[in-house]
Amino acid sequence: MIGGGLAGCEAAWQAASMGVPVVLSEMRSAVPTAVHKTDRLAELVCSNSFRGDKLDNAVGLLKEEMRRLGSLIMREADRVRVPAGAALAVDREQFAEGVTAAIEGHPLITVDRREVSGIPPSRSDGPVIVATGPLTSAALSADIARFVGRDHLAFFDAISPIVLAESIDMSKVFRQSRWDRSLGPTSLTGIGALDKKGSGLSLTPPTLNEAEISIKETPPEPTEAGMLIGEGQLGTGDYLNCPFTQDEYLRFHAAIVSAEKAEVHDFDNTKFFEGCLPIEVMAHRGVDTLRFGPMKPAGLRDPRTGRRPYAVVQLRQDNLAGDHFSLVGFQTQLKWGEQARVLKLVPGLEQAEFVRLGMIHRNTYINGPTVLCDTWQTRARPDLFFAGQVSGVEGYVESAASGLIAGRNAARLALGLSPVPPPRTTAIGALAYYVSHADPLNYQPSNITFGIMPPLEAPPKSRHDRATATSDRALADLGAWMAEAVHA
Repeated sequence: MIGGGLAGCEAAWQAASMGVPVVLSEMRSAVPTAVHKTDRLAELVCSNSFRGDKLDNAVGLLKEEMRRLGSLIMREADRVRVPAGAALAVDREQFAEGVTAAIEGHPLITVDRREVSGIPPSRSDGPVIVATGPLTSAALSADIARFVGRDHLAFFDAISPIVLAESIDMSKVFRQSRWDRSLGPTSLTGIGALDKKGSGLSLTPPTLNEAEISIKETPPEPTEAGMLIGEGQLGTGDYLNCPFTQDEYLRFHAAIVSAEKAEVHDFDNTKFFEGCLPIEVMAHRGVDTLRFGPMKPAGLRDPRTGRRPYAVVQLRQDNLAGDHFSLVGFQTQLKWGEQARVLKLVPGLEQAEFVRLGMIHRNTYINGPTVLCDTWQTRARPDLFFAGQVSGVEGYVESAASGLIAGRNAARLALGLSPVPPPRTTAIGALAYYVSHADPLNYQPSNITFGIMPPLEAPPKSRHDRATATSDRALADLGAWMAEAVHA
């Protein structure tokens, strides 16, 4: 096993849980990377969010499938979750510590802290899984390129800033989750917080459009939504919201498009993953792009005015202590001095102290459809597997999911059994099928979506009912597959 990220740790755990000894090679701390801060396994370097956690969205379904398959990553994420509305977010430090302790404490897993500079040759002592993530070392990256017979594909990813909670001006922000969505009881920690039961709504939020932005809303009912909490903070919910007027938004937009960006030396033409664009890239696409993206005000209402803000920056709790908040969807490659200047134009962040500023890093991945089978084996060498972002998936959950199936199939191979892919009707099976069967000429990493899963034979009319029915089918098919294949 090469790589101690989400995919590598999940793969090692799955194989060891099937009774197969594993050597997990991780080059940190012997060889550092540009963005990792510690030598812990499964360190999260970007967001602390694992995204939605309900069965009315595809990534929520993928999480539930992984839980049923005994996922270590999901076990630890659930254990150290922090308030995030209908999403799953974690305390990143406790998460990495928990995964590291589990891996190092497993009697069948040996952690080898050294760099692996090339793909190990075929040998009798077992299969190989390459799960080195987007920051694969130069030497191993070159060897992977030789193996696949062509250059890697690559894009650039950017990381959001994190702000110190006590430096946020709570008199200008309000606490609320979009559409008051929550996973049930939430314990809001940190400055000005209050324990509060969430709504538990499972309806899919409406899509934001221009009519919704300009619609005149009626004032809210005089309920607890407008109550004063803690140190001048208004509202309840899992997110802090920094509301903008139109003038404030236009001033903020102008500052972003005129700010100086950090240089990227690897490529003349920087390519970004569309699902994780830096705010300055979005801002250059048009004055309203941010307002329809990470700054959309849909599903939010300022308790002070009873109206939807013109735009909003959301802050999500980043650790269990509640003293760090990350800026949701605010990946950036602006120079650090420029970031501090621009972000202090956000209402409530005028005196902000940043624990971490945004940065940019290179993501490397292979062209999955030309290299991989839906078992995560390589077509050219059945004892070699790829998993995680280097295999051509995008997202924490998707990376861990690929490692889960790769680990199980590598263990089956070691035990003399044939690798088996999950059904395409499951999220975890649809992801494997997409990576191995998508158009290789226009391939880029993908998050899990219902769109890559086979359609229902008789789909309900409403979007929410279709999502629920798709999830019901997936979980039923997963159960049947587990009974037949996982316990074989």
